[in-house]
Amino acid sequence: MSPKRRSNIAARPRPRSPVFAALGDETRLALVTKLSSGQPRSISQLTNSQLNKGSRLTRQAITKHLRVLERAGIVHSVRVGRESRFEFDPQPIAGIQEYLDFVSEQWDHALSRLKSFVED
Repeated sequence: MSPKRRSNIAARPRPRSPVFAALGDETRLALVTKLSSGQPRSISQLTNSQLNKGSRLTRQAITKHLRVLERAGIVHSVRVGRESRFEFDPQPIAGIQEYLDFVSEQWDHALSRLKSFVED
């Protein structure tokens, strides 16, 4: 990663905690996995699919999880007739990946400096 790109990532403060928090739940991760196929799905379709092995979540529970994902920008809903269909938006996760790559690179540099210091 170029120095200019590194500074751009650090200089662009974006709230990342809602995305991390939204992805910190197994049910929401299962919903994201289901929606990442690219096919918009209704709450009924998501409720009827087997998200958690052996347990079925209610429509209300699915709706609450989808609202958390929607507030974090990971999914968005589109009204189709009388129902809402939810679609996956990869942009927030791509932003998190970029941030994690930046942090990883910073740690790699810090560990290299420590290794040089210890070995000298």
